[in-house]
Amino acid sequence: MAYQIDLSGRVAMVTGASSGLGEQFARALSNAGAAVVLAARRLERLKTLRAELEAAGGDAHVVELDVTDPASIRSAVAHAETEMGTIDILVNNSGVSTTQKLVDVTPDDYDYVMDVNTRGAFFVAQEVGKRMIARSRGAAPGTFIGGRIVNVASMAGLRPLSQIGVYAMSKAAVVHMTRAMALEWGRFGINVNAMCPGYIDTEINHHHWQTEAGQKLISMLPRKRVGQPQDLDAVLLMLCASQSHFVNGAVIAADDGFGI
Repeated sequence: MAYQIDLSGRVAMVTGASSGLGEQFARALSNAGAAVVLAARRLERLKTLRAELEAAGGDAHVVELDVTDPASIRSAVAHAETEMGTIDILVNNSGVSTTQKLVDVTPDDYDYVMDVNTRGAFFVAQEVGKRMIARSRGAAPGTFIGGRIVNVASMAGLRPLSQIGVYAMSKAAVVHMTRAMALEWGRFGINVNAMCPGYIDTEINHHHWQTEAGQKLISMLPRKRVGQPQDLDAVLLMLCASQSHFVNGAVIAADDGFGI
């Protein structure tokens, strides 16, 4: 008998779902049977993805979300639960980066990266976590006690890289945030884990891999290749599965061996 991860009956919220990894995460969760809340600022992109998921037989809903605005976070989560039911799975994926040497980082550059990657990720997880804890305590309705939170960090959070130092710092904070949340929230049946992707080919960086600098970087990778967004599906679905109840506070590198 084939082993299958079935997320039917679960509601999953994916932040940063309008492109890149978030878009693929939403597809993977929908394909596994979850109802998916697509959250980001670019609503038209989300609506296009919703149409794709629904055409394939999935259930999806769009919410506008700016992770740098606590009021937007509260509104998006409340709206999602009103429309789709209680959130069982959070894929905390929104992220940005800048490229420059540390001596060239301005306060605006620093705040831009930290506000989205660290502060935003924290308050999104906090808002969803509060609701999961309330259900666990019987103070809020919901048929699924506990939950799954997957914080999308980066291999740069485990191994600093030149010219994206602030990004690496922000993702290192997400790694430690994951462990702190796992420690405090585990007793409520909430499993909080982090995924640390390596170099993945997305629309944001696709052009880079064709350049001389991009080809040089690829030649330095253990298996001389970059990943595709769907290469992360298996890790994501494992962390979201009901069967992963014994996996809590894990930080999983999905980087094709780059961090070795």
